[in-house]
Amino acid sequence: MKAPRVLFVCHNHPAFHPGGTEIFAHDLFRTLRDEFGVETMFLGCADRLHRDRRPGTLFQTVDRSADEMVMWAGHFDRFNLSQVDLHAVVPEFTDFLRVYKPDIVHFHHILMVGAEALFLVRRTLPRARIVMTLHDYFPICAHEGQMVTTKGMALCERATPDSCHRCFPDIDADKFVLRRGQIQSMFSLVDQFLAPSEFLRRRYIEWGLPADKITVMRNARPDAEPAPLRPVSGGGRRDAFGFFGNLNPFKGVPVLLDAAQRLVRQGDTRFTLGLHGGMPFQTKEFQEKVEGAVRKSAGTVVLRGAYKAHELRALIATVDWVVVPSIWWENAPLVIQEAFQHRRPVICSDIGGMAEAVRPDVDGLHFRAGDAVDLARVMRRAMDEAGLWQRLSDGIAPVPTIESCAEDHLDLYQSMLATQRRLSA
Repeated sequence: MKAPRVLFVCHNHPAFHPGGTEIFAHDLFRTLRDEFGVETMFLGCADRLHRDRRPGTLFQTVDRSADEMVMWAGHFDRFNLSQVDLHAVVPEFTDFLRVYKPDIVHFHHILMVGAEALFLVRRTLPRARIVMTLHDYFPICAHEGQMVTTKGMALCERATPDSCHRCFPDIDADKFVLRRGQIQSMFSLVDQFLAPSEFLRRRYIEWGLPADKITVMRNARPDAEPAPLRPVSGGGRRDAFGFFGNLNPFKGVPVLLDAAQRLVRQGDTRFTLGLHGGMPFQTKEFQEKVEGAVRKSAGTVVLRGAYKAHELRALIATVDWVVVPSIWWENAPLVIQEAFQHRRPVICSDIGGMAEAVRPDVDGLHFRAGDAVDLARVMRRAMDEAGLWQRLSDGIAPVPTIESCAEDHLDLYQSMLATQRRLSA
C-alpha cells in the first residue's frame, strides 16, 4: 500500500520551544520520513516570543529544511483557542493545504493555529483524514490547560462553568459554556483522537468526547545508550537527585526546593539535587524565588541551566534518581521515559499520567502531589533504604522505541484511509 502524505501541525517548533509535545511530534515526523519513507511536512507556529513576522507570506522555513516550516500566528485568542487573523492566517493556511494536499493531517495541538483549522482542513480537503493527539488539557481548562485553580494552585477535578467562573471571576459562567460548545463543535470533525495515557483519555471522555474515537497510543523516545552509573564507594548512598525540564511552578519546582531545604534543616547536607533546565517566559519573581532557594541550600542544590537533547546522557550520568514533582495532572512526561532509558528510577507525584507511568516500588516511588514534607520523606527513603535503588532499577521495563511508535501511527493512517476508500466506493 502506498504510504500516505502526512502533515503534522503543532503549536510550536522544538527549535524555538523544546517542550515535550513539540519534541515528540518532531521525532515522530522525522522517524516516519527517515525510517519509513513517508512524505511528511512539519508545520509549527510562531509569534513574537519566538520569531518576528517577516514581510510577505506568513510561512517561514526552519533553517534550510524543505519539509519543516512555521506559520506566524501572532493574533490568537487563548481563551477560546481561536485564530482571529481571518484576513491572513485563514486564506494562507487554506492555500497551503491546497498546494500540499496531505492525505492525513495530524494535529498535535490547536494552540496558535486555532480550533477553526480543523474546519478549514475538512472544507478544503474533504477526503483527508484528521487525527489529533491530545497532549494536555488546553481545550478543557482555560487556565493554560493545567487544571489547577488560579487561587491556591489546587487540583481541579472537573471543569464546569461555575468552577471556571470562580477561577476567572471577570468572565461570566455562560462564556465557559460557549467556549466548550465551540471547541467541541470543531472537535466533532476529527476522525481519530489519540491519548498518550489512559488517564487523559478518561478525562476527555468525561468532558464529552466519544469514547470510541479516543485510542491510547503511548509516546516514545529515540533509542539512547544508557548512561553509566554514578560511581559510589562500597556501601555508599545513592543520594544524587536530578530534575530535568523547564523550571516553572506547575512542574513542582517550588515543592522540590522546599523538600530539599527540609532535608538540609534535618541535618543532611550530603545529598545533591541538580536542576537541569531553563526558566523561559517565567516571571522575575519566580526566577528570584528559585535562585534564593538555591542560595539557602547549603550547596546541596545546583542550577545547571538549559540543556540540549544530546547533552542529556552526560547530565543524567551524574544522578541516581530523577524527580518529577509536577503539581498538575501531567499526561505523559517524556522525562520519565528518558529516565527509564538510562536505568534511573523515578520519584514522581501520585497523580495523572505520572502515576500511570511509574509503578510504585517496582520502577520508582510516588509521593503526595504538592506535599514537600512527603517528598522529603520519600527522598530520604531513597537514600537510606539498602538495596532499594538497585531493585527499582532492575524493575524498569524496556521503553517503547520511536520506530515502533511510528509504525503504529503509520498502520493507523493506512487503516483510516482504507476505510475511507471503502465508504467512498
